Amino acid sequence: MANLNPYLSFRTEARQAMEFYQGVLGGDLEVNVFGEFPDMVQNPDQHDLVMHAQLTTPDGLVLMASDTPDGIPFEPPQGFSVSLSGNSQARTQEVWDALSEGAAITMPLDTPPWGGSFGMLVDRFGVPWMLHGDPE
Repeated sequence: MANLNPYLSFRTEARQAMEFYQGVLGGDLEVNVFGEFPDMVQNPDQHDLVMHAQLTTPDGLVLMASDTPDGIPFEPPQGFSVSLSGNSQARTQEVWDALSEGAAITMPLDTPPWGGSFGMLVDRFGVPWMLHGDPE
């Protein structure tokens, strides 16, 4: 079975972001750094940057990320959102409360015309999120 998973790119904050998301969503976090793989980065100061991180939640959600070492172009995220839906409104509120710490709120979590709860924010790491809680 194929999977489609968000893969986030950061300049140097992948570990902090993924640890934050683990605190928000729960689950197991696996992190590999560039220093584990010889010759992946030339600058020894970048050996601790994240080459690949994967968060797998108890619900089966998978979120991946990496840092972008020097020499590779990096653009801040734009033109997408990580969408989290299918949760109860109570769970959506919990996730919203945690993600919104230090975030820019694009659309407050509220009741949309289609029911349930819906809100949009850009978290403290610059990642845009859309959250939808199912109607009860």
